[in-house]
Amino acid sequence: MGGKYRITGNKYPRMRRPRRHGRLVVLVVSSAAVLGVGGWGTLQLIDVFTGGGRKASAAADGTDCAPTTKASPSPSPSAKPLPEPRTITVNVLNATTRSGLAKKTADELKKRGFKIGDVGNAPKEYDKKVKGAGMLLGPAAALDTSLPVLGTQLPGAERRTEAAREGDAVDLVIGDAFKTLAKQPDADRALTKLASPEPAPTSKKGC
Repeated sequence: MGGKYRITGNKYPRMRRPRRHGRLVVLVVSSAAVLGVGGWGTLQLIDVFTGGGRKASAAADGTDCAPTTKASPSPSPSAKPLPEPRTITVNVLNATTRSGLAKKTADELKKRGFKIGDVGNAPKEYDKKVKGAGMLLGPAAALDTSLPVLGTQLPGAERRTEAAREGDAVDLVIGDAFKTLAKQPDADRALTKLASPEPAPTSKKGC
């Protein structure tokens, strides 16, 4: 070989192979991926066995509990039972200008099991002064006993009590808007529901 540098002797200098940087980069990336997957799997196992930090804390403070429905307790057995229609005496009084309403209504109540007392026109204090379908009057003790039972026969009738009133009888005063008593099947269902009310469901959170 010519030139400034010459090779002498019978040995040639050893040439190094170029370093394979690409293979080293792939190896590093693969190792990082394996370590990442392994770490993620470890975290998942920890979460499974510990129940998850969020769920555990939510259960502890009760903020992640599903609402449950619970029926309210039934009325106390010591509550006073409602009287049956056959034990209630009803005075049927007509406060309208239409004749015959008191007798017709009294006959229908009698068929439904009520005892009938006085039948006639309403006293002056109520005559032509009841604008609704009717008014139910009775002593103070009848407010939660006889009047609700009689009210099943004429829904929407106003209920009043008189503190000075004596006896157990109650009045049904027929008003201007009166057309007829409730249909007997409807009145019977209302009476049954009144005697055995269903417990109202209440919402409560529970886990």
